[in-house]
Amino acid sequence: MTFDTVKEMIATQLRADAATITEDTRLVEDLKADSANIMVMIMDLEDRFGITVEDDQIMRLKTVGDVVKYIDSLQK
Repeated sequence: MTFDTVKEMIATQLRADAATITEDTRLVEDLKADSANIMVMIMDLEDRFGITVEDDQIMRLKTVGDVVKYIDSLQK
């Protein structure tokens, strides 16, 4: 559930083909996200999931799977 939502949000924001996004897809290397893209994505995820992403965690979110796991860990 979380993965599908995150995948669609990332695909829309980065104008990527959602069908090509997996949990192993790297945000910067594969999707060409820059720091501005990452910040907008984080804000959108915070709004959508009602979470707060700590600044020190942002740099640890390298793949789509990392984002999904982090969101799930905050929603327990």
